[in-house]
Amino acid sequence: MTHASPDAGPAALGRPLGQDRPTLILGSASPRRQDLLAQIGIRPDRILAAEIDETPHRGESPPAYVRRMAREKSAALAGHGRDAVLCADTAVVAGRRILGKPADSHEAAQYLRLLSGRRHRVLTAVALAHGGRLRERLVETTIRFRPLSAAEIEAYLASGEWQGKAGGYAIQGRAAAFALWMQGSYTGVVGLPLAETAVLLAAIGIRGDAA
Repeated sequence: MTHASPDAGPAALGRPLGQDRPTLILGSASPRRQDLLAQIGIRPDRILAAEIDETPHRGESPPAYVRRMAREKSAALAGHGRDAVLCADTAVVAGRRILGKPADSHEAAQYLRLLSGRRHRVLTAVALAHGGRLRERLVETTIRFRPLSAAEIEAYLASGEWQGKAGGYAIQGRAAAFALWMQGSYTGVVGLPLAETAVLLAAIGIRGDAA
């Protein structure tokens, strides 16, 4: 099952009218990924959300998991002719444990207590399908949270910001106050590593306003 938005015209895509380039489909309904692409002057022609089983396989490593998710999303949206399909998947990882989107505030609280005062990784895999070829990137970022008090966790849960977020937090929101330091890609943590994604898109002729 997919959901589509109205097509955008070429002038809204950061390219000259009439320029020959693939139609870009963003395989994600996440407004965060749409906003990130807009930062580099790229707006998808269509938005399609692939519904896939996101359950990790037994014994599957976190990098293998996010790569598989991005590939499966791309495969679910394949068959669009000249279209390019851009998909991504993000996972928060504590040790070898994959912290997905919490089912409820109780699970979100468990995640935040687990991340409190320690380092964790955020992995984002990007897959770009076009012309029978799949281009991929995996970006890893390390973050250290300061120790969080019970009151801080409760206040964060009350904000509702944890909902629909891998690991139960949004680094671009109130959780920015939790991060002591970060090494890697900030935009990768938000959901789409822009430097790597821009290179993938440029390889098939899709560039933003400033390119």
